[in-house]
This record gives sequence, C-alpha cells and structure tokens, in this order.
Amino acid sequence: MRKILTLAGTALMMAACGGNEKAQDATGTFEATETTVFAEQSGTLLTFGINEGDEVAQGAEVGLIDTTQTWLKIQQTEATKAVYQSQKPDTERQIAAIRQQLAKARQEQQRYKELVADGAAPSKMLDDATSQVKVLQKQLDAQISSLSTSARVLDKQTAAAEVQVASLRDMLRKCHITAPTQGTVLEKYVERGEFVATGKPLFKIADTQAMYLRAYVTSAQLQNVKLGQQVKVFADYGDQQKKEYVGTVAWISSRSEFTPKAILTDDERADLVYAVKIAVRNDGYIKIGMYGEVCFK
Repeated sequence: MRKILTLAGTALMMAACGGNEKAQDATGTFEATETTVFAEQSGTLLTFGINEGDEVAQGAEVGLIDTTQTWLKIQQTEATKAVYQSQKPDTERQIAAIRQQLAKARQEQQRYKELVADGAAPSKMLDDATSQVKVLQKQLDAQISSLSTSARVLDKQTAAAEVQVASLRDMLRKCHITAPTQGTVLEKYVERGEFVATGKPLFKIADTQAMYLRAYVTSAQLQNVKLGQQVKVFADYGDQQKKEYVGTVAWISSRSEFTPKAILTDDERADLVYAVKIAVRNDGYIKIGMYGEVCFK
C-alpha cells in the first residue's frame, strides 16, 4: 500500500511539472538567514543561558557581560557633571552689588548736574561723578563678560559630561546580550564565566521558520520564473519520502554562473545557470541543508 501511494505521489508531481521526464524543474538545498552575534563589550560573561537548539524570541536577553566598571564610570561622570553644574555662577546675584553702586553713582551724577546748572557747585564735582559712573559701568560690563564666559565654559563641560554618560550608558546596554531576531540557536561558541573581548563571536542564530530553497535554473527555464510567483516545493527526506509546500519566488540572480558541483540540472555542468531563492514557511520538518525540489509550472 505504501509503495502504491509513493508511486501515485510521484505521478502527481510529474503531472504538476508539466509531464517532464523528471518530476522537478530544479533541485537545491534549504537554507535560512543565519546571524552570528558578537560581543560588543569586553568582560567576564556572568550569565549565558542558551544552548544549541533553543528557540529564542527577538530581543530576548540571553546573556550578560560584567557591567561593574562601566557602572562605576557612569557614577563618576555623573558626579563630575554635578560639580560643573554647582560651579555655574549666579550672574544676577554676583553683579547685584556693583549694579547698586552704579545706580547710586548715577543719582550723584544727576544731583551734581542740577547743582552745577544752578551755580551751587563747581563743574569739577560733576566731572568726578561722571567719571565714577563710567568706571563702575566698565567694571559691570567686565564682570558680566567674565561671568558669561565662565558659564559658557561650564555649560560646555556639562554637555561633554552628558555625552560621556550617554556613551557609557550605551556601553552598559551593550553588556546585555540579546537575540537580534527570533529563531533557533545553531551554534554556541562560549560558556558562562569566560572572558570575552569585543568582536568575539558568541552564538549563531537562524530564523528556521522562514526558510529558503536555493535552486539553479537554466536560461531556458527563466521564462517560467518570475518574482512573487507561487510554486510547488518538495522537501526530500530520502527513500522516496517527500513533503509538499507552497513556495514563493523571492529572488532571482541577475547574473549567471557555472553550475555548482552539488547541483544537477537537465543541461551539462558547463552550462550557465541562474540561482533562485524560493521562500517557504517551515512547519518544523524542514532542516537547514536538506535537499529539495521545485516545480515552476
């Protein structure tokens, strides 16, 4: 009975592909988008709780690099920032005294002006009062300029400290190792307790739900292939055991290449072929590297 079902399935595949001598238009292997995650900071790996084969969600924290030194630098920089802010001068309060002196000097100047006009005081007294007003005005302008310069310097130092704190917080964030995408952990390169340096590979993850069949077609077959086209894909388990999936042509190479040795087509190996990728939604049975077949018609 099993043999009869297998023969019937093969006959249907041949019919679906247009009754060709072969039951498929192209063959290839299944692959997934693989991402290798590297350490973005140096330090001891305090936690690393994943294993090969684990399913992880996008953004899930899977490990932690020692954050002690970074945290201490943040505290030190925050304290330095607070010192800069406390040193910023209160301009109005510091110039209040000289403003008061200047106001009084102007009152004296006005009084002597009236006395001189009435002939009740010599003009020298008015000249002295006017000179005093000018001196105090220059002192006030100089003090305001000095305090403004000091305030600008402290503002820039505070801004620099804020940038440094932001940089340190970014370093702190990078100590938390997260999964860049959902998927299955394919390989694990380090263990908890190891010292990792920036750029050291930690693990490899692949989205095994969104799989691709990479196949190769001849130039003659290109007329039957277009982007977005729905096709039939068969996962080959060996011993005539196959499972059918619906696939979508996601990519067609823009340049030709010689047939890879591991790929067979209806033409000679020396002929040029084009790579195509067929997107397939995995139900858990397709594995990376598994052979597959595709029918375009």
